[in-house]
This record gives sequence, C-alpha cells and structure tokens, in this order.
Amino acid sequence: MRTFTNLGDLIDLGANADRLAMIDLGGEGGARELRYAEFAASIRAAARSLSGRGLQRGDRIAILSANRSEYLVACLGAMQAGLVPVPVNHRFPRELSDFVIRDAGARLLFCDGERLSAGPSDVPVIVFGTPPQALPAGATPFAAFLDPGPFEPLVPAPDEPAMFLYTSGSTGRPKGVVLSHRSHLWVVGARRRAQDVSAHRFLIAAPLYHMNALGLSLLAIASGATIVLMPQFDSLGYIDAIARYRCTWLTAVPPMVAMMLRERDALAGADLSSVACLRMGSAPVSPSLLEQIHRVLPQAAVLNAYGSTEAGPVIFGRHPDGLPQPPLSVGYPHPEVQMRLADGDDRNARQGVLQLRSPGLMLGYHRRPEIRLPFTDDGYFVSGDVFRRDDDGFHYFVGRSDDMFVCGGENVYPGEVEKLLESHPDIAQACVVPIDDAIKGAKPVAFCVLREGRRLSVEDVKRYALAHAPAYRHPRFVWFEERLPLAATGKIDRRLLQERARLRSGL
Repeated sequence: MRTFTNLGDLIDLGANADRLAMIDLGGEGGARELRYAEFAASIRAAARSLSGRGLQRGDRIAILSANRSEYLVACLGAMQAGLVPVPVNHRFPRELSDFVIRDAGARLLFCDGERLSAGPSDVPVIVFGTPPQALPAGATPFAAFLDPGPFEPLVPAPDEPAMFLYTSGSTGRPKGVVLSHRSHLWVVGARRRAQDVSAHRFLIAAPLYHMNALGLSLLAIASGATIVLMPQFDSLGYIDAIARYRCTWLTAVPPMVAMMLRERDALAGADLSSVACLRMGSAPVSPSLLEQIHRVLPQAAVLNAYGSTEAGPVIFGRHPDGLPQPPLSVGYPHPEVQMRLADGDDRNARQGVLQLRSPGLMLGYHRRPEIRLPFTDDGYFVSGDVFRRDDDGFHYFVGRSDDMFVCGGENVYPGEVEKLLESHPDIAQACVVPIDDAIKGAKPVAFCVLREGRRLSVEDVKRYALAHAPAYRHPRFVWFEERLPLAATGKIDRRLLQERARLRSGL
C-alpha cells in the first residue's frame, strides 16, 4: 500500500494508470470516461497552473459547482500546490455563498457555467466545461487554465490545512471547518485498512461540498476504484445510473434513499443486482426504511454510518469479537478512536453526548474567535450528538442535543419520536419538531409521509404514539405530506418544517 504525504496526491499510477477512474455524468456532452493516468495528468496541470499564478502557500481557492470531474481536479490540484480548496454550497442563496467566499479569503473561484455570475465580481474566475462565448472580465475557461507537464506535490507541514468545509449555517453564519492533510490522510488510510474497495464502482450523487461525498471520493481515488459521478441527486437518474453503469457501492443520506424507493415503476424495470453495499450517513435511519431497502436490494449489505465535518467519517467500525452490527446501530468504537458518552458530569454514561479523540479531528474554525471550540479540557471533541450504548458496546444515534426540547419537564429527542412513528406499517417517513406551548414550554408535532396506497387519520397516528411511548412524546398535531423538504445538505429541512408548523397551528 503506497504511503501518501499530500491529500491531493492519492493516485498510485504504478498500480492504477490504466484503470477507469471516473464516469462523469456532470459534463455538457453526456457521460465522460476518465482513466487514472489522464486524471492524474489533469491534476498536475491544475497544480502547475495554480503555482504559476502568484498564489502563496496556504491561499484559499473556492469551488462553486455541481459535481463533475473538473471539480475534483481543481480540488486535488490545489492541495498538491499547497493551496486550500474551499468547496462552496451551490444551493446557498447568493448572500451566503458570497459570505463563504469572502470569509475564506478566496483568491480564485472555480465554477461551472450555471454559476458563472454567482460569485463576487472582484474574484478571478475559472469556468468548468464549455463556457458562453462572451466571458466576463477575469474569467478563463478551465481548458485554457490547465498547464500540462510534470509537477512535484508539496509536502505539507504536520498541521497544514488541506481544505475548509463550511457547515450549512443552520444556527447562524456558516463556519469554516479547517481540516489538515494529516487528519484526512489518516481517514483515507484507516478506511483502506478496514476494507479493500478497489474493485468497487461507487455511485456518488451527494454534493462534493459535503464530507459524505468528498470523503468517499478520496477513498475511491486512493484505492484505484471507479467513481460514477452524478452532477446532483435525482431519484430517476440515480436508479438509471445504478443499472446502466452496474454500480456496486451506493452512498447517500436516508432522505435520498427514501425518495428513490418511491419510484416504484422505475425500480420495477431496473436491474439493481450489482449493488453490494449501501452506506447511509448524515441522518438517522429508520426501521421502516431498512425494511424497504432490503426488499429492493436484497443482495446489498446496508451500513448505517456516522461521521461529522469536524471529526471526519472514521468514528465507528466493526466489533472486535466479530459480533454482527445491529441494523440500527452505527457500530462499535473504531480501535484508533477514543470515545465516551457524557451526561452532565457523568462521563461514562450509557446515554449521553458523544465525545471523542482521534487523528481525524479538525484544527478549528476559520476566523471565528468568538466561537468557543467544542473541545473538553482533556482534548475530546464534543459532537453535540446524543448516543446510547448497549451491553455489547454498539452505539445508537438518539438525536442532536440542540434538537432536544423540554415538554412539561421531560426531555424529548425528535429522532426517538420519528423512529416510533416510522415503526407504524403505514408511515414511510416522519419529521418531528417542537412548537411553543404556554403550559408545557414546547410540545412535539409531526409531519408524516405515508407509504404508497396507505391511509391514516391524524387520530390513528396519535393513538399509535400514545400506545407505544410515554404520553409526553406523542405529537399534538399531525400533518400528512407528499414528501418532506430537504435542506442543501440532503437532510430534512427542520427549520422550514418548524416554521410551517408554527403557521399551521396558529401559534
């Protein structure tokens, strides 16, 4: 196994030069195939060009684009040149994407044609793909930007930043999470040591500005595997890509999978037998969703995973005694990760906020001195996520500590109520949010998506909740939806639903 020193230099040409690196579905002219030799040459050409533009080591370059091969070329080329790529959420409103680009201090912006006018006017732009005939001042086509030739990647210092990943800004302005070469080289190495994925064909449709997609891309590239890269997720296109390109490994957030499973006609006509693994993360998985997945993908191993931008994707793994992972568990603590569950002063609780130490932790937040770093005095990262631990050491996600609310003196975690509602045979998805209550402080309400062809009344849902959980958890209002709205990360947009609940309840 080759030893990597720069996160942008992950291609082992000695072993993989002729292997298929990528099938890119995000270009203007249809699917494009890219071998590793060509991919590596493009990355070097990007690094050479960036090094010749007068940029200083550690300068930031922003990327504002849907998924496409040039995105990864620019990202990895910047890292090789000692620069710091900043993937920008292209679903942000203009005000927020401008904020991210300026907050990062980006000296250069890479974008696709659709977002050509979306960046600050005073930042030079490199345009992916076939740009319009008349480019604005300071804009350069990506093909003209590349400088083919040899390039020796810089060797980073121990804590040199490799990339900034900005959080979605659900609690205010987005925060730039500073991640080092060393931390994510460890992530790539740990994942490769855990499993040989070189023969897999990964379907990636989640956005590359998100750790889920970017981290898996780095793993696939280091392993010499093939990436099938969609520009963005759409359920019919996802099903078609699995069948057309014989994808073996799917990675998605649960709402994406739930949307795919609703396309019954497309699923009935598609051969999905190639799928060997489905890895889900970034949001809780329900028993109902697992049952539907096993029906549609009976040959696939389903991995319920957990990770975070600040702590990376390597936190849990297999049980050391070979015990099978329970379906709703996220796994057993990874052997190179120290963790504990904290409930107040009790740091050895069976249920509490996850705290962890590992080589994959962030360096900090960019230019946010007013924010207290989420680390304990002894160096544990405080995740803000509540877990419980069973007798075998397997961990289960309960909910975000900041999603928790108090109803009549009782703590309510929306995730627990959602799992309860989704255990009803007629409910496919549920989202629970709080609304204000003059007596109890807050009370839960629910938005539910029914399984196709099923019917339920509001009272049916309330009775089911009251029969299977303490009364304080039952939703006081229930609304049925065709589908639940998604935020830019692909997770359910709780803020939007909470506002919708406030308006509908008249409170």
